[in-house]
Amino acid sequence: MTITSPDDDRRPAARTASTGAQWHLGHGHQRAVVTEVGATLRTFGVDGRPVIDGFGPAEWSHGGRGQVLAPWPNRLGDGRYRFGGLEGQAALDEPRLHNAIHGLVRWLPWRMVGRAQNRVSLACDLFATPAYPFRLGLTVEYRLGRDGLTVITTAENRGENDLPFGIGFHPYLTVGTPAVDRVKLTLRAGERLVADERGLPTGSVPVDGTEYDFNGGRIIDVTRLDTAYTALGRDDDGRAWAELEHPDDDTATSLWADEHFRYLMVFTGDTLDQRSRRRALAVEPMSCPPDALRSGTDLVALRPGATWEASWGIVPGRPG
Repeated sequence: MTITSPDDDRRPAARTASTGAQWHLGHGHQRAVVTEVGATLRTFGVDGRPVIDGFGPAEWSHGGRGQVLAPWPNRLGDGRYRFGGLEGQAALDEPRLHNAIHGLVRWLPWRMVGRAQNRVSLACDLFATPAYPFRLGLTVEYRLGRDGLTVITTAENRGENDLPFGIGFHPYLTVGTPAVDRVKLTLRAGERLVADERGLPTGSVPVDGTEYDFNGGRIIDVTRLDTAYTALGRDDDGRAWAELEHPDDDTATSLWADEHFRYLMVFTGDTLDQRSRRRALAVEPMSCPPDALRSGTDLVALRPGATWEASWGIVPGRPG
């Protein structure tokens, strides 16, 4: 198999049996790989140091690693919802909890619609199905630059009816430790969602002074997180941040999300297989909470012909 140079746009990207075409991006000392299947961020690193805990070219994404979660992120109870007089019934791909999870596009092939040495734009069309009786077009651009990785999403209603929309992303951040227990996490948030035994929200509570409070930055230790944070603190540019710091050196990894992402889901991976458990920290920007297609909470309603755009990114260092 021949892997083409990332600045040679004339040749097709190398392919694997697991995730299809592999688009290699580069900028300075930064390298990333994005796959055809799911427009998945498979790797991202600087000078050979992983910034995300990804997966190999012969593997596929386990635990949602690097995936795009649309047209809804996280869980959808019973996979059933109604919107604008139409009813959707998605497959229950979390059968033990009777939920549909993480949308419909993460296992679909995406097509390349834009390419340069440091960026790739991928598109996916969702036609009406029983799971989602609407027509949605998605474009995701991954771009490396001086400030790290930036991910820009555009959603377009290409149908004749209003449609419901939500999106999330699922990178696992790392600072090179074998486990997250000794990693320092800083995340400014006023509230977290409380979930039932199926992982569906039942309300929100303040985090101040609880084991879920990382506003001032603290070691994760034995805290188990599968937690959606909201009421996010933001900088002057409207960005919410989560920062991981290595306990023994200056290594840091930060994730930011613009004002369209009102939730950050943080997952320590305690339910993953033994090899992956608590190895890295998933920090997932989400435009809406779990079960939003049923609750309507922060759900985007797109009129025919309307578009929606949002961005987030990963900095191989500290915020700013």
